[in-house]
Amino acid sequence: MNMTTYTNVSTFFTLYGILGVNEKAQNLMTYIWLEFWWRNEFTIWDPVQCGTDKISLPRDKFWVPDIVINEFIEKNTAPYVPYLYLFSNGRMHDAQPVKVVSSCNLDIYTFPFDIQNCTLTFNSYIHSAKDIKIFLGKPADKITEVSKMMMTTMGEWELLDITAHKYSTHIENEDSSIDELSFHIRVRRRATLYVLNLLIPSSFLITVDLFSFLLPPQSVDRSSFKMTLILGYTVFLLIMNDMLPITGNTIPLINVFLSLCLALMVASLLETIVITNLLCGSANLSPVPHWIQVLVLQILGCLVFLPRKTKEQGDADIKPSTVVAHCKADEGPPEESVPVVEDKALDELRSLGRDLRTIRLQVEQQLSGSQSSEEWIQVGFIIDRLLFGLYILFISVSFITIIIIWVNSYNAS
Repeated sequence: MNMTTYTNVSTFFTLYGILGVNEKAQNLMTYIWLEFWWRNEFTIWDPVQCGTDKISLPRDKFWVPDIVINEFIEKNTAPYVPYLYLFSNGRMHDAQPVKVVSSCNLDIYTFPFDIQNCTLTFNSYIHSAKDIKIFLGKPADKITEVSKMMMTTMGEWELLDITAHKYSTHIENEDSSIDELSFHIRVRRRATLYVLNLLIPSSFLITVDLFSFLLPPQSVDRSSFKMTLILGYTVFLLIMNDMLPITGNTIPLINVFLSLCLALMVASLLETIVITNLLCGSANLSPVPHWIQVLVLQILGCLVFLPRKTKEQGDADIKPSTVVAHCKADEGPPEESVPVVEDKALDELRSLGRDLRTIRLQVEQQLSGSQSSEEWIQVGFIIDRLLFGLYILFISVSFITIIIIWVNSYNAS
């Protein structure tokens, strides 16, 4: 009746369902029951005389406040409600379902243990605070309680709480402002599916790769086993790629975790190739340099509990010069002292003995190997044991760091 009188519009909603979150498009899809209350000064009657204090009438016959949601980015596809309630004291009640597809700044760094905070801001599209003022029609904790009770979706997301804040936004080039009411919706992702399908299988595979270091590289083709493991893990990542979030401004921590697992498998394969090449080609290598003997065989060997082996003296260390001396000694006295009538059978036995000693020496050298070959083999075992320890240390530190970041981000949210 008076144009200087502003209209108080109280609003609240009930969150009926969380339909999903689109990380790539950065939006939240919800289904809400939205309610508005305001007073129409021109619609008042006597409930005793008229026999009722409430009636439903077509919406298009009355003025309805142009309250919009600022974050709305798609058309409302919920069923249209053509009626609203009118009370005898002039109060009007408008209730309608709304499928809200709202823009939301999603932070997926801690995926799948992420908590998202999205905002729904209600304000008049064209009227300033001189015409329309928006108020909260129900306490925020009550809205949260009713929404949790009415929630019908039990999907990937669960509702934590809903909070509300009221403030005014100044209009540029005008001496007025717009009343705004913001609802902050905090939702948490249920991470059980991702833990069972992504994290636990990856942990199992990296554990198998870790224990593959226990396979003896000199007798087992460890590299083929590791290559098969890498191929299996690659196929696993391709199958589970649809479950991973679309990267935005920041790379999700789970992508770092999966890439780290693959990188560790590749690094262990390269280490196996180097060690196998060192062990198999040790016979063709030059003698071990002195600095490697000191650094690897003495220092690192004691560090990884593989001390340098002391070479045992025995028949295996018989030198060719010794064998030759024995052979000459077995030849007997000079030919001048040998009687002409000596039995030829005895000469044949002596010659056969010399041949057998020579063959014995060659066989023992082939079995025992040279000293440089043994040292290179010992170097390979020490490096393999050292890299195995560093592999365990790096995996432990990396996984503990990632878990701590997940836990702190989860608690901070």
